[in-house]
Amino acid sequence: MSSTRTSKPARAGQYLALLGYLVFLAFPFLWLISTAFKPPRELASLHPTWIPKDPTLANFRQAFDEQPLLRAAGNSLIAAVCAALIAVAIATPMAYVMARHRTVLARAATGWVVVSQAFPFVLVIIPLFLVLKNLGQINSLPGLIMVYVVWSLPFALWMLVGYVRAVPMELEEAAAVDGAGKLRTLVSVTAPLLAPGIVATVLFAFITAWNEFFFALVLLKTPEKQTLPVVLTHFIGAEGAADLGPLAAAAFLATLPSLIIFALIQKRITGGMLTGAVKS
Repeated sequence: MSSTRTSKPARAGQYLALLGYLVFLAFPFLWLISTAFKPPRELASLHPTWIPKDPTLANFRQAFDEQPLLRAAGNSLIAAVCAALIAVAIATPMAYVMARHRTVLARAATGWVVVSQAFPFVLVIIPLFLVLKNLGQINSLPGLIMVYVVWSLPFALWMLVGYVRAVPMELEEAAAVDGAGKLRTLVSVTAPLLAPGIVATVLFAFITAWNEFFFALVLLKTPEKQTLPVVLTHFIGAEGAADLGPLAAAAFLATLPSLIIFALIQKRITGGMLTGAVKS
């Protein structure tokens, strides 16, 4: 009985802490939505309110009139889709080898994948800039796609290793006993089971590239080639004053794809991180 009594306050405290964390995470997005629909008079008010008293779509119209959001979104879409597909295409066979052949080299590669995620952007931007300059890919979407592939590859590999390890070896061994070759086993047995994990990894890599700002800011100089996160900075004037309404409207539209995709794959992302830690 005493353990039950003590667990109830602890559980209540956990729920309160979780609620506070959710409020902390949701506050910027709720504020963004509120600001996007407020008219200029309410934005300049000394007594701001959460819910707009006179909601308007004028900020969205102004945002599209002031900046080429559709063109920038198209650039972001091309870069994100290409980078995600290429990164996962490279990571999938690598993940299979690392998961099925647990050698010292495979463990070292896994450790390097984890360590590489701790590198700050500013540490690698100069070497990347010099490499792209030698390749003639500065200020080009193909060059940016190459950078996104390199940057998203380690985490995509880490996720896919977990998914591969979740596929029982017994299924492949049974297919081999039935006479299936290695390629047939991979195509007919392993690949269908990995498909949900591959889709989740592609979508995660897409989100990473869609939201990326620093590399695009440094590598893309021509306005026609800039991605959506970079174009959002154009709503801030030279003196640092932001055109708050249109900026919030554009940022809200830019955030929607990430939120929708993440809502669809968040369970699979968690599964990919945890399954590799469970021994079969």
